[in-house]
Amino acid sequence: MTVKLDFEECLKDSPRFRASIELVEAEVSELETRLEKLLKLGTGLLESGRHYLAASRAFIAGIYDLAHLGPPEPMMAECLDKFTISLNHKLDSHLELLDATQHTLQQQIQTLVKEGLRGFREARRDFWRGAESLEAALSHNAEVPRRRTQEAEEAGAALRTARAGYRGRALDYALQINVIEDKRKFDIMEFVLRLVEAQAVYFQQGHEELSQLAQYRKELGAQLHQLVLNSAREKRDMEQRHVLLKQKELGGEEPEPSLKAGPNGLVMEGHLFKRASNAFKTWSRRWFTIQSNQLVYQKRYKDPVTVVVDDLRLCTVKLCPDSERRFCFEVVSTSKSCLLQADSERLLQLWVSAVQSSIASAFSQAPLDDSPRGPGQSSGHLTLGSASAPGSGGTARGKEPRTVGHVAAQVQSVDGNAQCCDCREPAPEWASINLGVTLCIECSGIHRSLGVHFSKVRSLTLDSWEPELVKLMCELGNVIINQIYEARVEAMAVKKPGPSCSRQEKEAWIHAKYVEKKFLTKLPEIQGRRGGRGAPRGHPPVPPKPSIKPRPGSIRPKPEPPSEDLGSLHPGALLFRAAGHPPSLPTMADALAHGADVNWVNAGQENATPLIQATAANSLLACEFLLQNGANVNQADSQGRGPLHHATILGHTGLACLFLKRGADLGAQDSEGRDPLTIAMETANADIVTLLRLAKMREAEAAQGQAGDETYLDIFRDFSLMASDDPEKLSRRSHDLYTL
Repeated sequence: MTVKLDFEECLKDSPRFRASIELVEAEVSELETRLEKLLKLGTGLLESGRHYLAASRAFIAGIYDLAHLGPPEPMMAECLDKFTISLNHKLDSHLELLDATQHTLQQQIQTLVKEGLRGFREARRDFWRGAESLEAALSHNAEVPRRRTQEAEEAGAALRTARAGYRGRALDYALQINVIEDKRKFDIMEFVLRLVEAQAVYFQQGHEELSQLAQYRKELGAQLHQLVLNSAREKRDMEQRHVLLKQKELGGEEPEPSLKAGPNGLVMEGHLFKRASNAFKTWSRRWFTIQSNQLVYQKRYKDPVTVVVDDLRLCTVKLCPDSERRFCFEVVSTSKSCLLQADSERLLQLWVSAVQSSIASAFSQAPLDDSPRGPGQSSGHLTLGSASAPGSGGTARGKEPRTVGHVAAQVQSVDGNAQCCDCREPAPEWASINLGVTLCIECSGIHRSLGVHFSKVRSLTLDSWEPELVKLMCELGNVIINQIYEARVEAMAVKKPGPSCSRQEKEAWIHAKYVEKKFLTKLPEIQGRRGGRGAPRGHPPVPPKPSIKPRPGSIRPKPEPPSEDLGSLHPGALLFRAAGHPPSLPTMADALAHGADVNWVNAGQENATPLIQATAANSLLACEFLLQNGANVNQADSQGRGPLHHATILGHTGLACLFLKRGADLGAQDSEGRDPLTIAMETANADIVTLLRLAKMREAEAAQGQAGDETYLDIFRDFSLMASDDPEKLSRRSHDLYTL
């Protein structure tokens, strides 16, 4: 035990002892305050813990109720039952932790406050009372006159008694101080130790509980993966049917229904307006059905049916050309008549024919395959039988749509993309991937007719989309492209077609905009522009730029010097400059719109192409944009190096993956006789070596007519996603790649 106060100093009652007493009392007072605070915090912790347990149990009960909602599904019920039982066990362990925490607080901290500090307070009170008595006895003894002997002896005896009492109390107080000082140490440490042990038991029980479900969770994950795959296939089927029906509906075509003979007569149903027989003659829309030789209707599905005609053999049907309303016919029986109205002339003929056929069927009970039909039968709100006739959709299931659900929403969220780029039709579901614009279905058909050298059309909902293409679409968009191709529309006072314009008007507009390029900003004459290859004879090429030949230890190109005037560049040189670091896709699109050759060669920079320039800048989007606009992935510079060589040398794994997907030549050699795989092995780039070897294996399998497995595509897909979403993960760690 550590001695806080010296007993000898206590007997001397020195100023040092009194100062120590005051210091200890201040410390004990602070200790008491902090212990009470800890007790209050512990009480709050226990209350909030029990509230959490109550809420958790209610949540688990909600999960249990969810498991038993609707028709029983064994796999879901088993999963939720197992997990709710496991969660309940964990909550029981949590309750045990709270109980252990409460017990430890009461046994250690609360006992220290109530018993240890109470003894200290009593000893302090006795000590200070003894000190006051001693002070009074000393003062009285000092004040007794010399001549009063008897009084002096009594004062001396009282002083000795007071001093003895004070010393006893001081010793007791000093002992209590030393005891409480030592006791607080091991009480607090024991409290923490017991708390940690309770936590260890809690987490150990949780670990054991979850370990028991490890195998089940693994099996459930495999089953869930299969369910996700099945759900994705079903989703594609539903989306295909949805798109086909939507296209057919937008085309104004109505599905051709068929009459179906049921076991109890003709089955036919649909919406009709019925005139009431009351004095007001009001019209109400109801759902009519012909079945079991009766004509019945109902307002809502669960409503009881109302019989209009009990027996179709006792009625007839006739048209009502004199009615105030169009498309009316009347069903007349022996007891009453009912005036009905269809939605169109074609539906009117269909209903009249159906009622007539039902009357004939009621008499003969013969099959109705050859029953008469009205001319041009069609249906709007009508459903015949239990299913449509085969082929009524008008479209074969030849092509499975490959859909990425969020692509349309992501692309349409770009400013201006929520409307068709050319006619402003809302919610366009098609896109031109080389232009970077969204299109409605009609304008997309016109774009297709222009040819892929002008526009490459793809569906936002039916086709699969690579991540780099989605980012490319989001980087450009209708606003940027229209600022280029429609720059002079307002100055020329040309009216842009709207959604309701005819196809001929839209076709003329699109041809003038993209083929004739009538609305582009006019550039200065080529003779006054600085050009490279393809510039008029007699005019200087673009001033030589720093060569992309690498310095020792690196092949990274030096930065471009600042351009004095990009507007003075030849379109090909402008495209080359815009593809550099940092690349500018709007400027590249502007250069292509003004006739830039996508494979333009910069003679002053080792015959580098814009694609090689974008490769040096490590821009996945710029390379994808150039490739979509016809850039040659195998065009080499003066050293015989194509884009794949440069991507390999620079360690740009994402670009190497892109070029391999776009058909880069694996066997192409540079002027030093090295192919991309040799370069990758020299630079010790494991990722690119893996890609190139897989590509060579795939190429060899294809040459032998073997289909190969999906590993190649899976790895390329992973690299593509990483290059698009996490390009920093593909960055080289060292700039000292190798020395040429």
